[in-house]
Amino acid sequence: MKVEKSNSAEVHIYTDGSSLGNPGPGGWAAILVWGETTKEISQGYRETTNNRMEIRGVLHALELLKRPCAVHVFSDSKYVVDAITKGWLVNWQRNGWRTAGKKQVKNRDLWEQMAHQLTQHQVIFHWVKAHAGHPENERCDELAKKAAMAEDLRDDVGYTGEI
Repeated sequence: MKVEKSNSAEVHIYTDGSSLGNPGPGGWAAILVWGETTKEISQGYRETTNNRMEIRGVLHALELLKRPCAVHVFSDSKYVVDAITKGWLVNWQRNGWRTAGKKQVKNRDLWEQMAHQLTQHQVIFHWVKAHAGHPENERCDELAKKAAMAEDLRDDVGYTGEI
């Protein structure tokens, strides 16, 4: 999904999600890079799935942006990247949040939030191979795992227990 915006700042967002068990404790992380400024964010949850954490990494990073931006999102999650680049999200919305197989879309609560965020910015998604030495992806992996093991874990509101 792309929305044309003028005078936008370019931001690079690197994300990763982790689940220690699936379901199990999980965490997400993101690194936002804008010019010379870098910001790292992460959070852990008591019980969740790896896919929810992958979505949350992108979602929470986009939510931090204070004005419309041109954004490049780098993720090792085929689930997240394909949902956007292959048009799954658009089709799910058009089909009343049903998959091509007529099943309910999993993680709908997060995908609805993502759909809104994608209307606020011009976003291009890039898939990166996990554990292949990409510095920001490796750092996000480290931060996401650390977040999943933290003591201040949150409840993943919206998680229904399905994988």
